[in-house]
Amino acid sequence: MPETKKELHFFDNEKEFRGPPDYKRYHAHFRPEPKHRTIGEASPIYMYWNAAPYRIWSYNPQMKWILVLRNPVERAFSAWNMETKRGAENLSFRDAVEREAERCREALPLQHRVFSYIDRGFYVHQVRRLFNIFRAGNCLFLLTDELRTNHESTLRGVFEFLNVDSSAIPAEANVFEHDYDKRIEPDLYSCLIDMFYFDIKELERLLKRDLSSWYDKRTQSL
Repeated sequence: MPETKKELHFFDNEKEFRGPPDYKRYHAHFRPEPKHRTIGEASPIYMYWNAAPYRIWSYNPQMKWILVLRNPVERAFSAWNMETKRGAENLSFRDAVEREAERCREALPLQHRVFSYIDRGFYVHQVRRLFNIFRAGNCLFLLTDELRTNHESTLRGVFEFLNVDSSAIPAEANVFEHDYDKRIEPDLYSCLIDMFYFDIKELERLLKRDLSSWYDKRTQSL
């Protein structure tokens, strides 16, 4: 993984692609050693950013993707909390959701990096774009709940997907879990589940996964 920082944001950086990309700038973040078998990085926005998957395919059409998907309502609320703590967001979650379309127009013709709380949770078109550019076999989809409840078997599956030693399993750890100062109001949570419902159902078909816990309103947790 990169020695400089976790998220490199190379393939979603429009400045890097105004002309032929200088991949030497990208490679400068890595210091691979002979013992290493796989090189990678973690920039979650690559899945969402319209131009990123094709740019990555142009760089290496054999690239493998590991995508960790979360209940889109919980993902949106988590992102809002993160941006609030960073000082980039000053609206309530409800107001941010209601004004998202208006605020995101500021970034057109690109996507908005900060205020796209809901838009990022419509996974289907993002998954289809990946499948259209890469083989489905190059994409491994995980759920956050799997990492939490089936830690060892999930990681073993990741290592097998990468064709590396699957016997070395890191110790369990809670990562990026925070207690929120506020909760989503039940009526807003219900409204957002309804908003995402058909996208989630189509995602179930695409990935052949049971995602009913995402749209079952009895499982509301935030």
